[in-house]
Amino acid sequence: MILGMDTSCYTTSVALVGEDGSLLADARIPLKVEAGGRGLRQSEALFQHVQNLPGLMEGVLGKVPGNIAGICASARPRPQQGSYMPVFTAGHGLARSLASALDVPLWETSHQEGHIAAAAGAAGFVPRGRFLAMHVSGGTTEILSIQPREAGYDITLMGATRDLHAGQVVDRIGVAMGLAFPAGPALEALAGGCPKVENGLVTTVRGADCHLSGIEAQALRRLEQGAAREEIARAVLEALGRTLGGMVRAAAKETGLSACLMAGGVMSNAIIRNVLLKRAPDVRFIFAPPRYCSDNAVGCARIGLMAYTKAEA
Repeated sequence: MILGMDTSCYTTSVALVGEDGSLLADARIPLKVEAGGRGLRQSEALFQHVQNLPGLMEGVLGKVPGNIAGICASARPRPQQGSYMPVFTAGHGLARSLASALDVPLWETSHQEGHIAAAAGAAGFVPRGRFLAMHVSGGTTEILSIQPREAGYDITLMGATRDLHAGQVVDRIGVAMGLAFPAGPALEALAGGCPKVENGLVTTVRGADCHLSGIEAQALRRLEQGAAREEIARAVLEALGRTLGGMVRAAAKETGLSACLMAGGVMSNAIIRNVLLKRAPDVRFIFAPPRYCSDNAVGCARIGLMAYTKAEA
């Protein structure tokens, strides 16, 4: 078995995949955010990871028989020089200790590569060459050009938000409406009560880059003016969908690539997905099941399996 570990800003995750690629375990604990809060400091998140990991490991390894042949952990947010967040030291540090104790290989990957591998595997997407991907979450809003490697990906940034991330907009508006953090599922449910928005929010896309703070400002202004929460929720999600669609279209035009894998927690939102399909009809969107859009260690385990298979060949 290959053990995957990921300790992101809001989820502690452990996963196991078999040598045949089967998913044997997928365990996660969302980090706790106080009511009314809009996030966690790195020190708070790191402390929760340290508390969560022992129970997760006991639960996974105690229920799945087999031998661990290698461990793969996310060590950084992105696969680039200088990419660092303290939260990833929790999972990576435990992975190093376990690999040493078990005398098995340790492979490092990035949180972003883990998202791509998890979404691709869950969607049954087997790329034969370069493709586009969007990584959209509370900490990332990027359109990427991806070249698969034998164990991981070479990633070129095509465009990104220049201020807020899409997940931040969702959470800030949701918390302002009294919803719990993270607000994505509740905001989507609220938006379901408004089938159509008569007056959409203005979006800003320049090439493959975007600005999202304007969406937040417009939504908060409408909330202060007494607009229905259902209407504001749908307007925000549709505006995000239009923005992301514009970024994808620009990247597809520049690269000539037509397949785009959608990863990250925001991409579990059905309203945003539907808007994307309408805004970029010439793009072949690859959507993973919602569970494999949010933070998870399944992608880390799959990248570890790639490395193991390469070493055994």
